[in-house]
Amino acid sequence: MSDPAAQALQPRLLQTQSTGTAGSGAAATGSGPGNSDPARPGLSQQQRASQKKAQVRAFPRAKKLEKLGVFSACKASDTCKCNGWKNPNPPSAPRMDLQQQTASLSESCRSCGHALADHVSHLENVSEDEINRLLGMVVDVENLFMSVHKEEDTDTKQVYFYLFKLLRKCILQMSQPVVEGSLGSPPFEKPNIEQGVLNFVQYKFSHLAPKERQTMFELSKMFLLCLNYWKLETPTQYRQRTQKDEATAYKVDYTRWLCYCHVPQSNDSLPRNETTQVFGRNLLKSIFTVTRRQLLEKFRVEKDKLLPEKRTLILTHFPKFLSMLEEEIYGENSPIWEADFTVPASDGSQMGPQTVMSPASVSGSAALSKCLSSSSSLGSVDTGGVESIIGEKRKLPEALTLEDAKRIRVMGDIPMELVNEVMMTITDPAAMLGPETNLLTPNAARDETARLEERRGIIEFHVIGNSLSQKSNKKILMWLVGLQNVFSHQLPRMPKEYITRLVFDPKHKTLSLIKDGRVIGGICFRMFPSQGFTEIVFCAVTSNEQVKGYGTHLMNHLKEYHIKHEILNFLTYADEYAIGYFKKQGFSKDIKVPKAKYVGYIKDYEGATLMGCELNPSIPYTEFSVIIKKQKEIIKKLIERKQAQIRKVYPGLSCFKDGVRQIPIESIPGIRETGWKPAGKGKELKDPDQLYSTLKNILQHVKSHQNAWPFMEPVKKTEAPGYYQVIRFPMDLKTMSERLKSRYYTTRKLFMADMQRIVTNCREYNPPESEYYKCANILEKFFYTKIKEAGLIEK
Repeated sequence: MSDPAAQALQPRLLQTQSTGTAGSGAAATGSGPGNSDPARPGLSQQQRASQKKAQVRAFPRAKKLEKLGVFSACKASDTCKCNGWKNPNPPSAPRMDLQQQTASLSESCRSCGHALADHVSHLENVSEDEINRLLGMVVDVENLFMSVHKEEDTDTKQVYFYLFKLLRKCILQMSQPVVEGSLGSPPFEKPNIEQGVLNFVQYKFSHLAPKERQTMFELSKMFLLCLNYWKLETPTQYRQRTQKDEATAYKVDYTRWLCYCHVPQSNDSLPRNETTQVFGRNLLKSIFTVTRRQLLEKFRVEKDKLLPEKRTLILTHFPKFLSMLEEEIYGENSPIWEADFTVPASDGSQMGPQTVMSPASVSGSAALSKCLSSSSSLGSVDTGGVESIIGEKRKLPEALTLEDAKRIRVMGDIPMELVNEVMMTITDPAAMLGPETNLLTPNAARDETARLEERRGIIEFHVIGNSLSQKSNKKILMWLVGLQNVFSHQLPRMPKEYITRLVFDPKHKTLSLIKDGRVIGGICFRMFPSQGFTEIVFCAVTSNEQVKGYGTHLMNHLKEYHIKHEILNFLTYADEYAIGYFKKQGFSKDIKVPKAKYVGYIKDYEGATLMGCELNPSIPYTEFSVIIKKQKEIIKKLIERKQAQIRKVYPGLSCFKDGVRQIPIESIPGIRETGWKPAGKGKELKDPDQLYSTLKNILQHVKSHQNAWPFMEPVKKTEAPGYYQVIRFPMDLKTMSERLKSRYYTTRKLFMADMQRIVTNCREYNPPESEYYKCANILEKFFYTKIKEAGLIEK
């Protein structure tokens, strides 16, 4: 290399290589041994660069000019082509330039013979701040020069050399570095990775209680921070595991990442961008599988460095978090990547206060420093205090005030202050996330073991299938062969050729259960979106892995997969051995799908029973048993508290000894003190179809009433900006119609409670003199008139 600046850097480069010291350039890998912080691989390089820049900027003015002269063209005459001053007495040993005597301005250049003053004449009247800025670029040029010589990957080396020349040119011209060419300017995708991950947290975990939801938010911050400092695989490595077209696109993104994100971490002369803020789903698709494996492996290797209270979070919950995120990254119809993403409204979303999170929630340095402390280990992840979140919020208090308690309540409501108090007494703070130990309770749910193993990364679930249009992935083909073997062994009556044909048929997909890299079970299915159902063809788990809840957890994953794809009905033919399993999974012989929809579409099997299952999109099936467990704990605590309030102990009943055959329940001493009330004298319709017809008729009359207009649809935020901050459980006639259509109202009480909720919400939000308040009063009287006419309550 003929560049004088490059020649001046050679002695330092040789010393670095001979001593084995890690350079401060951008070539160090994210998980290399030279890093002090496994989560922030660029930190040590950045510290070394900053330290060197501080030393150089502390030089006297003359020494600074000498250093800049190395990168400054000679201006003695127009004919001189020297582009950098060369010291006639170069340092004999590396790093001696820090102690060497400062050269005078009259010192001649070893290359062109002109004085140092001729090279730095343009810096004579330049401010000290500008001189320091240029010196910072000099240090970055030195680091990049070493990175060029140390880097073995050709693509990465070319980028380093381009940036080296760019900064070299900027020093010469005293300009700001700007990356030019066909790479474009950041951001490169919208929505970006950060927004997509935050959307994922809202989409998947908005139904959780605030504390559990905050845990998921902290995991998302940790993942984003790791991604911002992680070293991506080179295009050469990526090319070995993918197709040519994808490798070409990845090379462009990799070059952008080096120029705009990775190199600027330790070379701050270049403008820096966060990886998660300028890239989106396309890059994440390319890197997620490898990055996930590297991250989890790094955590397992360094688990002894983790703080005990953080170990469970990182080793147990983080793998589950990444598995669920993987489904949304590679899923065809995931809503989290839509530009207008909003949290889907559902009954489950009303379990606690909602937070609309924005990228500002995690991009600030204060929030990130809370996520990972200054410790060198990932064990310092903080899931404790909640950082204030920027964005739109429902500002609902954890515990209700006295004024809240005095508000009119719908009959049957449990005071929220009591529920909050009970929640604080439940000893398992992570109950909504599943058990933390291997010691399961005697009454544990069937899928509890499987859920625990999935969170720990022991088992994985993947929807796979064969393709005739794309080059098949070797791993997927191996899994398909494994599935064919499992189905053949577990379903001996089924011809092997038939199993093979369906498993490898591109129209069929299989939800595979993977343990230790091998297939141990799966469900083969075919989706009929136009008909609104899916046929389950094969379902099996290998014999030595049964009775562990894998079958239940497998079916729950399949249900959630179909809810995301808006298919809410399963059909399958079950033999006599499988009927019991399918019944436990919610299947029955009562088929909800009209016969015209499936006749001619599904395969008929002799000696098998057709069974169906209707899915409820508001149920999080993979966490359903945990939610039920939590609800049972709350009810149990409420009962215990109620029992504790009843201090008086009554003697047993002695009347039966005297020949009395029966007594009224209300005559039992103390029965009323327990909260028992006589059953209402209204008629409870037991026939579902009769109840449906009666409630439908009542609701039609209510909707047709002239005072029903304010309650026809959900309240719009634009019309009442503070409504959802005051009203915790909104209700309207449109929602009631939808619930009625889906057969939600299995009793008259549920129907009446929703109508009463509409009236109560209106009275709570509006003043008594308002038109809305008056409409609610009139409509309430009309509603109860119709209820009495139908004989559902006593007249």
